[in-house]
Amino acid sequence: MWAFLVRPECILCLSSALSVMAQLTDNFSPRINQTHLTPSHLKHRTEGLKVKGSNFTLDGFAFLIVAGTIHYFRVPREYWRDRLLKLKAGGFNTITTHVPWNLHEPVKGQFYFTRNLDLKTFIVTASEVGLWVILCPGPYVGGDLDLGGLPSWLLRDPRMKLRTTYKGFTKAVNLYFDQLIPRIASLQYHKGGPIIAVQMENEYGSYYKDKKYMQYIKRALVERKIQVLLMTADDGQEVTKGHLKNVLATLHMKNINKETYQKLFSFQGLSPVLMTVYTASSFDTWGLIRRTLDLHVLMKDVREMFKLRFSLNFYMFHGGTNFGFMGGAMSSKNYVSMVTSYDYGALLTEDGDYTPEYLAFQEYFSSVLVVPTHLQPERKPKAMYKSVIPSHYLSLWDILPYLEKPIQSVKPICMEKLPVNQGSGQSTGYTLYETSISTGGILTSRDNVQDRAQVFLDEKYIGVLDHSTDHLTLPLKNSYRNYWTLSILVENQGRIAYGQNINKERKGLTGNIYLNNSPLRGFKIFSLEMKAKFIQRDLPNLWKPFPNHVLGPAFFLGFLRIGHTPRDTFIKLEGWTKGVIFINGQNLGRYWELGPQETFYLPGPWLHPGKNEIIVFEELKAGPDIQFTNISQLVLE
Repeated sequence: MWAFLVRPECILCLSSALSVMAQLTDNFSPRINQTHLTPSHLKHRTEGLKVKGSNFTLDGFAFLIVAGTIHYFRVPREYWRDRLLKLKAGGFNTITTHVPWNLHEPVKGQFYFTRNLDLKTFIVTASEVGLWVILCPGPYVGGDLDLGGLPSWLLRDPRMKLRTTYKGFTKAVNLYFDQLIPRIASLQYHKGGPIIAVQMENEYGSYYKDKKYMQYIKRALVERKIQVLLMTADDGQEVTKGHLKNVLATLHMKNINKETYQKLFSFQGLSPVLMTVYTASSFDTWGLIRRTLDLHVLMKDVREMFKLRFSLNFYMFHGGTNFGFMGGAMSSKNYVSMVTSYDYGALLTEDGDYTPEYLAFQEYFSSVLVVPTHLQPERKPKAMYKSVIPSHYLSLWDILPYLEKPIQSVKPICMEKLPVNQGSGQSTGYTLYETSISTGGILTSRDNVQDRAQVFLDEKYIGVLDHSTDHLTLPLKNSYRNYWTLSILVENQGRIAYGQNINKERKGLTGNIYLNNSPLRGFKIFSLEMKAKFIQRDLPNLWKPFPNHVLGPAFFLGFLRIGHTPRDTFIKLEGWTKGVIFINGQNLGRYWELGPQETFYLPGPWLHPGKNEIIVFEELKAGPDIQFTNISQLVLE
């Protein structure tokens, strides 16, 4: 679970715990003195990452893990080397990355390991840069991803028990691991690769629904020839539940106190301490102010950890972007979904620029470690392109006859159970439910809308049903009409990324919708996943010239013309309300006037010289134009 709120008291707890550690241990060296090992330095390898007393060793040399997390799938492939070089130049020696099962197997039995999901190339690039790799293959990884990185088609099984030894789950995991593990096994340390450790699952101690589950995960990895150091990762409170015999237990910064270390040492002796998640800040959610953290507090704790020879991992060193619909949600008291940016208050900005925090840590690391600053890439200039006025639009109602035939159903069907995608259901996007009614009255959802539904009567907007609004009034119509079409456009805003209730995370309409307390029947259901194939369909005769004022839901088409050298930029949709942006068929992600995110990162490699197609799906009301700026705007308050 990465997705916790970082509060000042958490940091203070860590500070007090660090002082306790100094009293509990007397054999931690106050100075960092280790050989500067890189993958290229070790041509003849004898042994990999090992635990020797209170220290790590790598090939027999004392080794302190100074790691940072970068998610390859949240960064354009063309920038992988740039971001990894910046990690290396900052003083880090290790990259940590997670493997999202739901992106690699979005449809059951169809696996993708190419383009931006080419994990092997990412790992090889890390090695070429001179970084070691800690890999987190899951199957559950958290990472603030939709369903924590688990594929939604697992939820088609009504008896599914995620993250347990339930046969329906382990069968799917085995087939996935059969595809994933052979691709990375040859990149382990003992085979000449950069992978020095593999993290099993993620914070299972806080879930712990099956005491046999972690042993199953270990066996699944070992049987597929994973031979490097295995580790678990849990927050301080749950470190006892999450650990496994003969597997190194590591810590996340949450709930750290004196008892945490006493528990840790009680079952694994005086071992090295790896703070697997030391976080700069946290993710942002729609409608709430940004989360920030004091650099001085952060630096103070890192200095203390180094004095005690703690190894550490910055989550995130570079956050990147929740492109498309990959971002998840959280639900403690209220459901909130993540913004498109995964800036995370990290040491590099969303678009890969240096932050003051990066420079501060680089300076500190230079005083205690060997830091190859000559590798440091230059900042990439950003572009401020001319605004684009949409030339054409197409309403959702106009495009419906050209989509695949709707599913006919007596009752509503949730998104995951729709008979689409070769039996894998619908994972992301929108689902449109239509039925006929013969009277007005009170429409109630009874918590069966997941997550946000726009309601229309004969294509006219009535209102919204969501997690906070469960009823609407449908106005009575003229008596000469026999029936009216009720349309309910439901958006999946992201499944929760962690917690005990992930088994329940089905989307769309998950049960009956009631009119005057009677359940509605007879639905036509349209699957609107907003994939590239959906956006790029050939509809030349349907587009209409763009007038001054258009109400959604509708698609808006415009063209950005640029010169010979495309550069990164940020899209600003001032005057628009809520929807999704596409550039040359690629889904950049969601936008919403609620904020705090006001600009949306557009990577230069996704543009090309000449004409670039921009399509905006606007749910409510379109703005006058699509603007571009060279500055990211994530509002603090």
